[in-house]
Amino acid sequence: MRPSFPSFLLSLLSLLCFSPYAATANASPADSISSSRSDYHEQLVLRPLPLSTLLASFNFRSNTSLSAFEAHNFRFFPRSLGQILEHAGTRELHLRFSLGRWDAESWGARPWNGAREGGTGVEMWAWLEAATDEEADRKWLTLTNALSGLFCASLNFIDSTRTTRPVMSFQPEGNHIDANATNMHLLYGVLPHEVVCTENLTPFLKLLPCKGKAGIASLLDGHKLFDSSWQTMAIDIRPVCPEDGECVLQIEQSIDMVLDIDRSKRPRDNPIPRPPPAHDMKCNTSKPYHAHDTCFPTDSAANQDWSLSQIFGRPIKGTCPLTDPTVSPVCIQVPDSRIVFASEGAVEKKNPDQTSRCFDFPAENDFEIFFPAPEAQDGSVVIEHLVKPETPLLYAERSFTGHGQERGGVQTILRNPSPDQEVEFIYMESLPWFMRIYLHTISARVDGQPGKADSLIQEVYYRPAVDRARGTQLEVRMTVPPASTVFLTYDFEKSILRYTEYPPDANRGFDVAAAVITILNKDKNGENGRNSRFAAYNLRTTTLLCNLPTPDFSMPYNVIIFTSTAIALAFGGMFNILVRRFVAANEGPESGLKKGVNKLKAKVAGILKKGKKGGAPAVTAEEEKKTE
Repeated sequence: MRPSFPSFLLSLLSLLCFSPYAATANASPADSISSSRSDYHEQLVLRPLPLSTLLASFNFRSNTSLSAFEAHNFRFFPRSLGQILEHAGTRELHLRFSLGRWDAESWGARPWNGAREGGTGVEMWAWLEAATDEEADRKWLTLTNALSGLFCASLNFIDSTRTTRPVMSFQPEGNHIDANATNMHLLYGVLPHEVVCTENLTPFLKLLPCKGKAGIASLLDGHKLFDSSWQTMAIDIRPVCPEDGECVLQIEQSIDMVLDIDRSKRPRDNPIPRPPPAHDMKCNTSKPYHAHDTCFPTDSAANQDWSLSQIFGRPIKGTCPLTDPTVSPVCIQVPDSRIVFASEGAVEKKNPDQTSRCFDFPAENDFEIFFPAPEAQDGSVVIEHLVKPETPLLYAERSFTGHGQERGGVQTILRNPSPDQEVEFIYMESLPWFMRIYLHTISARVDGQPGKADSLIQEVYYRPAVDRARGTQLEVRMTVPPASTVFLTYDFEKSILRYTEYPPDANRGFDVAAAVITILNKDKNGENGRNSRFAAYNLRTTTLLCNLPTPDFSMPYNVIIFTSTAIALAFGGMFNILVRRFVAANEGPESGLKKGVNKLKAKVAGILKKGKKGGAPAVTAEEEKKTE
C-alpha cells in the first residue's frame, strides 16, 4: 500500500498551498484569448492527456496599429520581422516548425483545431502584394532568404521546385480591406527534410517582448521542447480590423508540445531510464493475487503526479510586466474534482464548464503548480479524472503502395467518425517534380462497398510538374459519408536523377511533404462554404520517404581511378619521349652510383698498396684524380 501523497510533497508544502479562492471566470482560456484587445498578452494552457502525456500550449499575441507600423514605431511588434515584411511586400504570413506525429487515436482533436499545426519540417505560406506573378516570385525569394537568416533555418532552399500556388486549400485569415484581389498572390513552400532544433527556438524567443526572461516563456527550454513526443512552433501575422476600432497588425506566436511525463521527470544529468524501486511501484490492489511480494502495475496513464519544476525543470519566473493583467497567465484543463496545488499568493478561478481553471499570481513571485494523482479510499488509483479528449472530425493516414524502382502509388485512408454527418474537405499534395502523377488513376472507394465511388470527388485541380523547375500540385475537393472509411489512391512514376542531384545519404530516400487537409466550415444554411476565413478543422498527414532508383556510386569512382591511371601512363610515356635527350652509353657522363663505386675502389687499392710497400708515398692528388 503506497502512501496517500508522494513523499516529496511534504517538502513542497512549505512553498505550495491550495488556494481557497474559487472565483469564476467569465470565459474559457481560448475565449479569453480571442476576446482580448490588449497590445500584448500571453497564456499557457496545460491539458493532461491519456497515456501519461501532457499537452502544453504557449500563446503570445501582440498588436500594433497599422499607422504605427507604417511610421516604423515598433513597441511590441518585433522590428526585425516588421522590416522584412515591409521590404518583401507581405500582407499576411504563416510559418510553422514541426516535429513528431500527433496521435489522434489517443489524444483526440488537435489543439487550435489544427490551425497552428504544420507538417514535419518547415512549412510556410504568405500573401504577397505584387502586380505580376514574376514580381511575386521575386518578393517570395526575398522573403524566404530574409527569414532564413532571421530564424537560422534553411528557408532559402525553398526554390521554385518546392513552391506552389494553392487554389482551394488556404484562405486569408486577416482583414484585407484595401487590398486588390488581383494583386494578392498566395505562395506556399515546404521543407520536409528540415530538422527543427534549438537554433530555431532562440530567434523565436527573441521576438517576444520579455525575450523569454520572464513570464510563461521562462519555461521554454530546448532540452524539454525537443525531447517531446510532438511539438510545433507557429508564427502568424495578419491584419485585423475590429468593427469599432482601428485596424491593427497582429502577430501571434504559439508553441504546442506533448510531453511524456515519465521521460520529462528524469533528471537531465542522469536521463537513463531505470525501473522504479519496489516501494515506489503503483500496484492495483483490486487484483485477487495482490500481496506484499506480488504487484500488478496499475495503468498510470491518467494519474501521473507532476509539477512544473519536474516537467520543465524550473518554475515560472513571475509574469511579463508588459502583458495584459486581465488575462490569466496559466490555465489547466482538468475536472473540478481534481485537486491542484498552487504557489502561495496565487488565485484560482474555476470556469463554469467545470473542466478548466485558471491562476493569477503576483508579477514578482515565482509560480509553481503541483498536480497530485487521485486515489480511491481503498488505495487503488482512479483513472477517470481526465477531461475526455474531443473526437476529431476526420482521421487521415497516408502511405506508399506498390513495389519496384520504376512506379509506385499513394494511398490515403480517410475515416469519418461522425455517425450522421458527412465531412467535406480539400485534400492538397505538394509533391517533388520527380514524382509524376498519372492523373487518370485518381480514384476513391468506400471501405466495404464494391467498385469505385468517384462521385465522392467533386473537384480536382492539377498542375503538372516541370523537370527541375516546378513541383507537382494536386488539390482534390471531396466528401466522406458518415461513419465511413474512404480510400483515395493514385499512381505515379519515378524519375531518374542525375548523379549530382543525389544527396549524400541517397540510399535513405527523399522526403515527401505531408498532405494538407482543410475541412470546410458550414454556413448558416448548413452548406459547406469555401470562402470562410477560418476552416472548421485542419490536419496534416505524416511525411513519406520515397526511394528512387539509386546508382552505385562506387562505379563512378572506379571509372575515375581507371581513367586517371590510363591517362597518367600514356601522358608520362609521351612526355618522356618528347622531353628526354637520348645519347650513347659511352658518351654520357657516369651516373652517380658508378662514380661512387670507382672512387671507393681507388681508395681501397691505395690502402692495400701502401700496406705492402710500407713507407711508400701515398697516392698523390694527381694520381687520385687520374684514377677518377
